[in-house]
Amino acid sequence: MDDQTPKIYSKKAILGFSIFMSTLFGGILLYQNLINVRKKKEAYIVLGISILLTIISIIIVNIPENPKSYLAYVCGFAGGSLLSNYFVPKYFPDEEQYPKKEIWNPLIIAVMITAAFIALMVYAASVENG
Repeated sequence: MDDQTPKIYSKKAILGFSIFMSTLFGGILLYQNLINVRKKKEAYIVLGISILLTIISIIIVNIPENPKSYLAYVCGFAGGSLLSNYFVPKYFPDEEQYPKKEIWNPLIIAVMITAAFIALMVYAASVENG
């Protein structure tokens, strides 16, 4: 690859974000990779699958009487594995040839979104009990 080769997020980054945040986060990283290499149709397919997998994960995590948080990690690992071990090799068979993007920007965004959700949950609980 030459100097014009776009940077992409690595398979490990996609898997990690899928496990610790959600498959949607990992899917957005892969979506961004595909947009950067001008594979728009494939990018929207991956994004749609990521949204579907995230919805399925939410349903699975909330099926038990007492939701188990470990199920979110299991679902994230399953979805992230699909993204990083099926879709990345399918659309980036020479993935190791691409320079890798740093994960700091998506990590900061993910932490901010998570903090906002936590703040909303704390606020909702205080209003409910107030």
